[in-house]
Amino acid sequence: MRVPFHKLLNSLSTGISTSLSTYLCTAFLGLSTVLCTGLSTGAYAQNIDAPNVVPITAQLTSSGQPTAKALESLSAQGYEAVIYLAPPHVSDAVREENIIVGRQNMLFVNIPIVFNKPAVSDYESFAAILQGLGSKKVLVHCQVNMRASTMVFLYRVVVGKEDPVLAYEAVSKVWAPSGPWKQLMLDVLQKHKINFEPY
Repeated sequence: MRVPFHKLLNSLSTGISTSLSTYLCTAFLGLSTVLCTGLSTGAYAQNIDAPNVVPITAQLTSSGQPTAKALESLSAQGYEAVIYLAPPHVSDAVREENIIVGRQNMLFVNIPIVFNKPAVSDYESFAAILQGLGSKKVLVHCQVNMRASTMVFLYRVVVGKEDPVLAYEAVSKVWAPSGPWKQLMLDVLQKHKINFEPY
């Protein structure tokens, strides 16, 4: 099903959590945007109460699950959108995160990636959404920044054309992907003819 962009944007701006497996990727693929792909990762201090906060650029941060209070302060820190990459029913989820984010007139998107079954289609949905957000300041998070750090890395090297060796430093601050997550990385990198071996 193809949903008109203005209707999709309206649903996101009110903080409605929507499964992306059906139509979000399609809605954003044709959107022309300005990409946010800065290279430095160390100069963007963040005040977010969450596990494994990793600033990527002034406009992009990945982290684990922020507290409800931290979510309430995101707009004051300049954030304009939140992409949540875990299913909303996981044990440490903030149950009303979409409402908290939407109340601040921020965009909220949930891509409910099952941890032991990440798929290339999950990355493609994520990349389409993040690219569609253009120059907005975005927080990408999951539970402990495993899903988020991996997806942001892939976006940086595939869409942003960054050096994978440098981009991977943000992942290695959090974990060493293995099993299905390492395989996902290899599949996406191979698909885009990027020669890099995650460690």
